[in-house]
Amino acid sequence: MPPAPLRLKTLLGDHPTTLALKKGHISSPRVALDIADIPQAFVAFKRVVRDLEFDVAELAIVTYLMARAHGKPYTLLPVVVLSRFQHPFLVYNAARGELRPGDLKGKRVGIRSYSVTTTMWLRGVLMNDYGLDLSTVKWITTEEAHVAEFKDPPTVERAPAGRDMLSMLMEGELDAMVLGDKTLKDPRLKRLIPDPEKAAQDWHARHRAIQINHMVVVRNSLSKSSPDAVREVYRMLKESKRLAPPPAPGELDMTPIGLEANRRNLEVAIDYVYQQRLIPKRYSVDEIFDDVTRSLAR
Repeated sequence: MPPAPLRLKTLLGDHPTTLALKKGHISSPRVALDIADIPQAFVAFKRVVRDLEFDVAELAIVTYLMARAHGKPYTLLPVVVLSRFQHPFLVYNAARGELRPGDLKGKRVGIRSYSVTTTMWLRGVLMNDYGLDLSTVKWITTEEAHVAEFKDPPTVERAPAGRDMLSMLMEGELDAMVLGDKTLKDPRLKRLIPDPEKAAQDWHARHRAIQINHMVVVRNSLSKSSPDAVREVYRMLKESKRLAPPPAPGELDMTPIGLEANRRNLEVAIDYVYQQRLIPKRYSVDEIFDDVTRSLAR
């Protein structure tokens, strides 16, 4: 009898490119993915980097880079499962007066956590494209970082327990906030970055990159002991993407797979994360992979 497949505890959220895999349409004689029933993977990111619970896991790129800096035993697979341009997600209450990106000096901005990837990208845009000194902003958070070893900078303050960020914004306790929902359901809400879709297009043209949110990681010990299993996981993720609807004509591929397809995306992400002192050194792209995952060029 052939050997039983290697069972791997896996965290993957519900995305178009993971759907075929999560529904069991893709199988392998070598590995069996025991995928946790967690539609939104971010709720379990602490379980990845603190409890080291999963063999294969979706993880935010900022959380991965911070986890690597603190010696967590995971390496990156060159597989993007979620990305978006973040420009529309910074909002303010226009009923209290007009606000522009350059006006945030001395203001209070609500965010879920200082290390959230969406917020990292937005801070990078504010700093590099609008000249904002990030240290002049008071960042109001509701959560700590996923990586326990990271300590928030002095400009971070925790919101009162039980307070809702949107209520704080509407009542004037916050001047702006990062809102995860792209739909503005209250007519008083306006986007802080003018014409965010055009701003995103301009950003892409200048940087030749997309803004990665989540990729996939594998346990270091798995890569060392079973490199073929890691390659098989990669194959299955590629096949799952192949079965997903492709980008519309003229649209960017926002879930690229392969090291070279992601090299520029990762260069920019690393630059922004290092620039904001979320990691102590600027990694090269090659050093955030290991010998096995680095070879997955396509």
